[in-house]
Amino acid sequence: MTRTTPPRPLDVEALFPELAAHRGTTTRLHPRPGSPTAADSHVGGPLLWPAGEPWPVCTEPHHRGRGRRVEDIHRARRILTGARAGEAPRGLTDEERELLDELDKEHRVPGLADTDAIPMIGVAQLYRRDVPDLRAGPDGGDLLQVFWCPFDRHGRTGHGMSVELRWHRSWEITEPLATAPLPAVVGYPGYVAEPCVLHPEQVTTYPFAGLLPEDLRARIDAWEEELEEEAEAAREESGDEEGPEPPAYQYDLSIPPGWRAGGFASWHLTDPSRMDCRSCATPMELLLTIDSSEWDGGSRSWVPREEGRPVAFGTATPTEVVVGRAGELNIFSCPADPGHPHRWSIQ
Repeated sequence: MTRTTPPRPLDVEALFPELAAHRGTTTRLHPRPGSPTAADSHVGGPLLWPAGEPWPVCTEPHHRGRGRRVEDIHRARRILTGARAGEAPRGLTDEERELLDELDKEHRVPGLADTDAIPMIGVAQLYRRDVPDLRAGPDGGDLLQVFWCPFDRHGRTGHGMSVELRWHRSWEITEPLATAPLPAVVGYPGYVAEPCVLHPEQVTTYPFAGLLPEDLRARIDAWEEELEEEAEAAREESGDEEGPEPPAYQYDLSIPPGWRAGGFASWHLTDPSRMDCRSCATPMELLLTIDSSEWDGGSRSWVPREEGRPVAFGTATPTEVVVGRAGELNIFSCPADPGHPHRWSIQ
């Protein structure tokens, strides 16, 4: 099934013609539960990985010998989904509650030192043939694969992520790895993605408001304030305190939520930050956004038409990935040389 973004609540370029010069595209990936193969673009499925190439590992010293097992996390999610699915959720049985308590337990891995290498988790893979806005990889690479360490124990704070990207020329992988290695335990279940197929859709997008020219940004702010005042007056007149919110540039008209490739990064958590390549100082461009949800209460206008109303339980969080505090991971690449190291930001 395809996924189709509804038309925007209004034509923002008709109100602000200058935005036409800043217009771009992004490809919403629309991950949904499925059974992808290594030949597919997907989240959480098997990767097309060369059998003779070492699997990415985390070698940064940190505690890694205690956590939950990957298979337990998947099983617990299946139980919860079954109990909550349908128009009349049945709830959990006593047996299921007991099993969930067991599956939620942490386990210790005997003999695993804090300096031992552990396999990174393969989060996603994207073929450029499937994703119009996926930027080119180095040396003609057409297959992007994303990995991360399943523990929040990295960087200067000791509580950060460790992310690694690999590019391949898919046609050269004639002997793929049969079974991917997995860490014995993970420190955070949000790093374990559920298998999802993708439904790529290219949509129009505009930059984060804080990166627009100052005069244009000021006009958009003034317009939003006027709309909010009108909406508040209408709510007072009708006595409906839960009346509809007016459309907003950030949440309805510029950057779509969810997993997507290309386009513009959102900087809603922090002020915009320069993302220059550390190898050549070229301003980097957004490669991929990994989001904790496909939409939230402030971005419901982006819910695809095919989801129906009301939206089924769990539809907004199909991958079960959680970035930081339910945020999004923006990964940037160098347009001058895609082989230069990537950078990333959490919003």
